[in-house]
Amino acid sequence: MDMRARNQYLKVLQERYFKANSKKGKSSILDEYCRNTHQDRKYVIRRIKSPIPSASKGRRRKEIYDSYVKAALAKVWEIFDYPCGQRLVPLLKSEVDRLRKFRELLIPAEVAEKLKRISSKTIDRKLKHQKEVLHQERKYRRKSNSLIYQKIPIRAGNWDRSLVGQVEIDLVEHCGASASGQFVNSVSIVDVATGWWEGEAIMGRAQGRTFDALTAIRERMPFDWIEMHPDNDSTFINWHLVKYAEKEGIIFSRSRPYRKNDNCFVEQKNSTHIRGIFGHLRYDTDKETEIINSLYRGELRLYKNFFQPVMKLKEKIRDKGRVHRKYDAPKTPYQRLMESEQVSKKTKEHLQSLYLSLNPAELKREIEAKTQELYCTYEERNKAEALVIGRVIVATPGRVLFTTPGRVYFTTPGRVIVATPGRAYFTTYGRLD
Repeated sequence: MDMRARNQYLKVLQERYFKANSKKGKSSILDEYCRNTHQDRKYVIRRIKSPIPSASKGRRRKEIYDSYVKAALAKVWEIFDYPCGQRLVPLLKSEVDRLRKFRELLIPAEVAEKLKRISSKTIDRKLKHQKEVLHQERKYRRKSNSLIYQKIPIRAGNWDRSLVGQVEIDLVEHCGASASGQFVNSVSIVDVATGWWEGEAIMGRAQGRTFDALTAIRERMPFDWIEMHPDNDSTFINWHLVKYAEKEGIIFSRSRPYRKNDNCFVEQKNSTHIRGIFGHLRYDTDKETEIINSLYRGELRLYKNFFQPVMKLKEKIRDKGRVHRKYDAPKTPYQRLMESEQVSKKTKEHLQSLYLSLNPAELKREIEAKTQELYCTYEERNKAEALVIGRVIVATPGRVLFTTPGRVYFTTPGRVIVATPGRAYFTTYGRLD
C-alpha cells in the first residue's frame, strides 16, 4: 500500500473515528488501521487526529513554445541540415526573417519572435522526438622520395587560430569497396581560422590533376593563402607543389606520419561535407565527376560556408582525469570572415551582396536534387554493368569461364561462382551464399 492509498484509507476511517461514541470503538478503528498498514499505533493516533492533506493538483507551467513553434523550429532545423541547438540559435536570430521573406517559412510574427528568443537547451528538448525519428582505414603508403619529405617541415598543431589563410588539405577517395582502377577523388581544403571550406573532384590521383584542383580552389577562396598543410600523401608531397609554394610565397608544411589529429580541421569537414553528402559509394565516371563538381563549385560550398555555424575551441582545461572544453559562440565561416580585419573591404562587400542573394532552403533543395541525380547515375551504371556478361575465355560442356574488370565468373549447371580479389560468392538457383 503506497502513501496515497494509506491517506485515502485513513480519511475514510477518520470519519468513523470522530463519530465513535466510546473509547472501545475508537480503539477498534485504530487496531484495524494498524493491522492493515503495519504502522506504529502512536503515530497513527497523531495522524488520525490531524486533518489529512488533500491531493493537490499539479500546477502545470504555462507552455510558451507550443506546437506551432515546434513545427516551425523543425522546419528551420531541416533547412539548415539538422544542426545542434547551440549552432541553430544564431541561425534563428539572423535567418528567420529572411526565410519568411522567401516564403519558405509561413508563420505569424508572434511565432517568429519566439523562434528568435528560444534557447539552445529548449531547442534540443523540443527536437528530441524529431532526432529520434531521424536517427541520425586510412591507407598508408611508403615514402617514395625521402629527400622531399626532409625538405618539407612537420607541423603538429599549434595553429594561430586568429590568422586567416592557414589551410589544411586532404584527399577523400570515392572508391567504394574496391580500390582497383580509376575512381573519383575529392580534394578537400579548410581554413583553420574561419572554417571556410572548398572542394574539387578529380579522376584518379595524378599529381598534375591535384595541382590543377588546388589552384582552382585557391582562386575561389575569398582570401590569400599563408600556409598550406597536407598529410603525407604522395599526391600532395611532390615537387609540383613545393615549387609552387616557393614561387607564391606560401609556407608548405605537413603532418606527422600516422597522426590524423595533425589535420583535424579538414578531417572533420571530410565527414560532414563529403561523406555526409556523397556516402561511401564508388564513383568512377566523368558524368559522376561533373555532378560532384557542380555541387562543390555551386550550391554545396555556398550552403556550408554561409549557413552552417561552426564552434571554435577557446579553452581546454585538464582537471585530474577529465578535460573541460569551452567553445565560443557558433558562427558561420561567412560571419567570421566579415568580423576579421585581415579581409579587405571590397571582399566583404562582395560576400555580403552574395549572402543577401542566397536562399538557404532553395540551396538545400538543389543539393538534395543533385545528390539524387548522382545516385540515379550510379544505379544506372551498375545495372548496365550487370547486363554485360564479359569475355568468354574457356567453354567446355557444362562449364563456362568468363571475366569482367576485377572479377572472374565460373558457371556450371544451376550454379555461378563469382570471384573477386580476396572474396568469392556462390549462387545456386537464385540464392546468394
